[in-house]
Amino acid sequence: MFIATLIAADRLGRGDISAASDALRAAGVATSAPLWIEEGSACDLPFSGEVGAARAALERRFDGIDIVVQAIASRTRKLLAADMDSTMITVECIDELADFAGVKAEVAAVTEQAMRGELDFEAALDARVRLLRGLDEAAIDRCREERVTLMPGARTLVRTMRARGAFCLLVSGGFTRFAEPVAEAIGFDSVAANRLDIDGGKLTGTVGKPVFGAQGKLEAMLEAAARLGIDRNEILAVGDGANDIPMLEAAGLGVAYHAKPAVAAAADARIAANDLTALLYLQGIPRAAWVE
Repeated sequence: MFIATLIAADRLGRGDISAASDALRAAGVATSAPLWIEEGSACDLPFSGEVGAARAALERRFDGIDIVVQAIASRTRKLLAADMDSTMITVECIDELADFAGVKAEVAAVTEQAMRGELDFEAALDARVRLLRGLDEAAIDRCREERVTLMPGARTLVRTMRARGAFCLLVSGGFTRFAEPVAEAIGFDSVAANRLDIDGGKLTGTVGKPVFGAQGKLEAMLEAAARLGIDRNEILAVGDGANDIPMLEAAGLGVAYHAKPAVAAAADARIAANDLTALLYLQGIPRAAWVE
């Protein structure tokens, strides 16, 4: 059996559920009675049939509603692998740091191309970091304190999953000087990211090698799963950029979060209308069970 979970925090109506049921039946998918996870916010539509047909019938057909289709048996996830920039936090740290060096426009343009998958991530990172050469190290902490804001639902997602026994891993193509404090603030078990080279209190314009990018994220996720004895089907991965695609494709459920088009196309599910607590609803966890 499979489920299609409709998520629209505090604005999901019975008419929406009825319309989704009708769309499934019109696509030849047999449905069962809907089951509320959270009245007015999230509801499951159990069904039997072809998953692809169900997704095609539902996804991106209902404004303001995110719909996640998955197998019932594997909906509870034991490992969360999450991107940081524009996923667990609201900004791209390298762009904000570049603002302190007076080169934000140049760096942000390269970041956007890299996240869309139009540029090689490692080359793009090297090019952007090169523009930060000579910046005072103190700007890193100032940037983090002034510019970095946690994504709505980030703490609730991670702390609720950990309370239920899941392992939570933050994987970032950004920098440890941002990722480690963010991971601590949110409550992640572990973090992996790039290291900025610093000499004499100044950024050298280089980043430690090897660069931690798409392959690093994938390997870190799979290594954690192997070490903990967690099957791939029990992994939930979430991200927004092109360097997240390999881990999204390898996870049991890969979720594109307010993502670039190429990432959304590669993922199993897309969250575009809700915050990160949608990842709790898709696991069938009601608000009363969240760790706020």
